[in-house]
Amino acid sequence: VEVGPRDGLQNEKTLIKSQNKIELINRLCEAKLKRIETVSFVSPKWVPQMADSLNVMQGLKLNPNKAKFMALIPNLEGMERISSLNNIHDIAIFVSASETFSRKNINCSIGESLSRVKLVCDRATELKLPIRGYISCSLVCPFEGKIPPKIVANLSEKLVGMGCTEICLADTTGAGSPLMTNSVLFEVSRLLPLEMISFHFHDTYGLGISNILASLQRGIKTFDASVAGLGGCPYAPGATGNIASEDVVYMLEECGIKTGVDLEKLIEAG
Repeated sequence: VEVGPRDGLQNEKTLIKSQNKIELINRLCEAKLKRIETVSFVSPKWVPQMADSLNVMQGLKLNPNKAKFMALIPNLEGMERISSLNNIHDIAIFVSASETFSRKNINCSIGESLSRVKLVCDRATELKLPIRGYISCSLVCPFEGKIPPKIVANLSEKLVGMGCTEICLADTTGAGSPLMTNSVLFEVSRLLPLEMISFHFHDTYGLGISNILASLQRGIKTFDASVAGLGGCPYAPGATGNIASEDVVYMLEECGIKTGVDLEKLIEAG
């Protein structure tokens, strides 16, 4: 899943013009990426870079390779804002496995955040939109340290119960290791089929590709990456960029796994 236009750009301090965002997404489509997280409908007060999300989606007229566009939706207000759009194929919601990070990131407890996202999930289910559930700090929290895998597994099960069709385990700080990756995957896969599980790694300590390889060997087939390695969480001190999409595609192709992505055009987009 290409997350550069949303997770990558949201951390950029200089506001980027809507037309430039649209051009980036169009180029990613030309590189034959099949699933792109394009925007988020969060409050512009907290993430100013995403204030033009509606304009960006309305401006996406080209989609030659029929990529599926995903939007991050934090609340019912966000759901209402996408009601006029016909080019969003699935939505994403998020909760945290860390109480401290949850309060610092979205100013509420884990329990309160679950109540909020249930309303979004109910509405998305009515609209027959697939739902991706992110779990932030699935491996390590910048404030609490290592997160017990069973906490992540229990949250995963709750999100599926709310209607999530995919659970994305996010190593928000990039401090996770292959051992931690395998530990959390072991617990979550006891409750969910592997087909429902994906991973979102950051590359703070240069272990992103290693973590992908570890989970790939355990049967995971869906991973997030960001063109040119853009990104980093603004609420996670020390977290650097996402894994570069170019590196992930190259690694997978060298492992004999055909991605269908045009690597040269992806590099040009970056």
